[in-house]
Amino acid sequence: VLELAKGFRGKKVHRIARDRVAKALEHSYRDRRRKKRDFHKLWITRIGAAARLHGLGYSEFMHGLNRQKVELNRKLLANMAILDPDSFKSLADSVSA
Repeated sequence: VLELAKGFRGKKVHRIARDRVAKALEHSYRDRRRKKRDFHKLWITRIGAAARLHGLGYSEFMHGLNRQKVELNRKLLANMAILDPDSFKSLADSVSA
C-alpha cells in the first residue's frame, strides 16, 4: 500500500495512505469510463461543427452517411473534419446531393 501511495500526501501513515490509494483506484476506474464518454461527445461536437459549415446538421449528416452505407466511425470523421477538410467537404456534398 505504501508503495502505491508514492507521491500522495500522507504517504507515510499507513491508514491515510490506504484510504488515499483506495480513493485513487476508485477515480481511475471511474475516469477510464468517463474518458470514453468525453471523447465520444467531443467527436460528435467536431463532426456537427464541420457539418454546419457545409449547411448540414449533425443528424442530417450522419443519416445521409448511413443511407449511403458509408461506414466511417465518429473518431475517424472528427479527425477528417480537422485534418482533411477537403475530404470531409466531399462527404458532406455527397450526403446533401
